[in-house]
Amino acid sequence: MKISAVVLTALALLVSTVAAAMTPEESLKKNFPDIPFQSISPSEIKGLYEVVVPGRILYYSPDSEKIIVGDIVSKEMKNLTREKMSLLIAARLRQLPLDKALKIGEGKTIVVEITNPDCQYCRKSSDFLSRKKDLTRYIFFMPFSPESEAKIEYILCAKDKAAAYDKAMTGGLDDMKFKACGAKEVKQKIRSNQEILARAGVRSTPYFLINGQAVMGADMEMLERLLGPDNPPPATYFP
Repeated sequence: MKISAVVLTALALLVSTVAAAMTPEESLKKNFPDIPFQSISPSEIKGLYEVVVPGRILYYSPDSEKIIVGDIVSKEMKNLTREKMSLLIAARLRQLPLDKALKIGEGKTIVVEITNPDCQYCRKSSDFLSRKKDLTRYIFFMPFSPESEAKIEYILCAKDKAAAYDKAMTGGLDDMKFKACGAKEVKQKIRSNQEILARAGVRSTPYFLINGQAVMGADMEMLERLLGPDNPPPATYFP
């Protein structure tokens, strides 16, 4: 039996109408059911939707039913994707349980510091922060190797943790001629830090939250600006 062109056209229109009736969220769920997205919203580009997944931002086109992986950059060469991700992570970092961090200092300005003792950029940033006055540093650790984890253990086992941290961040433990305590509670704290940071979407070090603003990497110019006299600390930005 032959199907007339009219019937085929009607069927095509019906399929198109059903697809158009789906919301972008429904379309994404239907076409990519295994993507654990947290939110979907319009992006800066018409017809393209921003999809927030753990640790990154993707883009989805409901019309073409395709995912796009990459950054959106403006004509002014501003990385809009990175800026949005920074805002998202800043909001999550403000929810971090500071009682799970290593606290150094009692200053008015709160600096949340995500670091690794073997990361050279972390060491550079730590040296910069150690020379700043009136800071309270809340330090979360993200080990990337057995050596860095051993150093973190040493720091958290030490009676004077601030001194041990300074020693690690200035290369004093690089010969690995030390013995960490191996305490169960210390290992649990390291695992807890990793889980907390994974939920916040942090995937690299160093990372900072200063005056409510996230700073990715050893951006010394940004750190200097945020800690300068023109940026006094807010009353609070933690719940």
